[in-house]
Amino acid sequence: MIKVLIVDDSALIRKMLTSILESDPGISVVGTATDPYMAREKIKKLKPDMITLDVEMPKMDGVTFLRNLMRLHPLPVLMVSSLTEKGADITLQALEAGAIDFVTKPKVDLANSFEGYGEEIVEKVKMVACANVKQVIPRKSEPTPSDQREVKSSLVGGKVVPKKFSTDVVLQKSQGKRHFQTTDKVVAIGASTGGTEAIREVLEDLPPGMPGVVIVQHIPAAFSRPFAERMNLASPMNVMQAEDGQQIIPGHVYIAPGDRHLIVVRDGARYICRLNDGELVNRHKPSVDVLFRSMAENVGPNGVGVILTGMGGDGALGLKEMLDVNAQTIAQDERTSVVWGMPGEAVKAGGAKQVLPLNEVAEAIQNLVSD
Repeated sequence: MIKVLIVDDSALIRKMLTSILESDPGISVVGTATDPYMAREKIKKLKPDMITLDVEMPKMDGVTFLRNLMRLHPLPVLMVSSLTEKGADITLQALEAGAIDFVTKPKVDLANSFEGYGEEIVEKVKMVACANVKQVIPRKSEPTPSDQREVKSSLVGGKVVPKKFSTDVVLQKSQGKRHFQTTDKVVAIGASTGGTEAIREVLEDLPPGMPGVVIVQHIPAAFSRPFAERMNLASPMNVMQAEDGQQIIPGHVYIAPGDRHLIVVRDGARYICRLNDGELVNRHKPSVDVLFRSMAENVGPNGVGVILTGMGGDGALGLKEMLDVNAQTIAQDERTSVVWGMPGEAVKAGGAKQVLPLNEVAEAIQNLVSD
């Protein structure tokens, strides 16, 4: 039985979360708290296995509370965030501070819409409760994007679990022999749960003269540009949200928008980013499998594929397709993954040429692109 403490200043959210979670026989809501001070006392008294935490709290904001919690009493934390630019930035700070994952609140018709998220919330609570929680020392300074852009998002109605399509609905696999006429390298990285911080660690250690890097991180559309901005502050490379038709050039990192598949195509000797608004693949858009298949089809042995921490199996088959065309492939190991779902499935599928701890991934990438 997973014991959950709900921390939120909204009585409606506390009531709905309690109802959703207790509908599952494997979850027990042992208590609720309206602010971080009450939460601190209830954690001591009730000893929950994990907490859900609102990002915007009275008396003490959720991120400050989280940093203190992870320093003094590490617990698995699922953030409850709003789909706004402010909510995105605070949630990304929370992930930096040690939160495992987040769910987003609907912006309209809260009571009816939030109920539609029941399946996702239950699934994430179970995943977060089992995640690899590490004691987190807060960073000395938290980056604040200097170039703020307006991010708009809307959500109407409850969430319906989509059909699970394969990569074929977006990008067909070639049947004949492919010809790769350029020797320029491209690095592709895929991640999900725990991936925002895993990607940060890799990008911090890659030098500015690296070949182009393309990234799919499972993230809402409203969060992807703020995420790219934060990574740009952390990385020696130039990091941006990918745009359709952009040329992939050395020293640059292209992060998929949160509502588009990112596909690498070849235009003569150049590589280009293409954005695709097709079906969800493995229930994700962007999908790591779509990115990796495009790498196998269009970059071939000049590609490096890296799959990092994440729930589920998106990217596992695509990484195997990359390896089958003699690309170099890396999967993060179980010990350093927050959730060893995606990299674990890639290892099981035989797609990972190397299985490495996170702190060795950046050096391995550099070695592979310099061969």
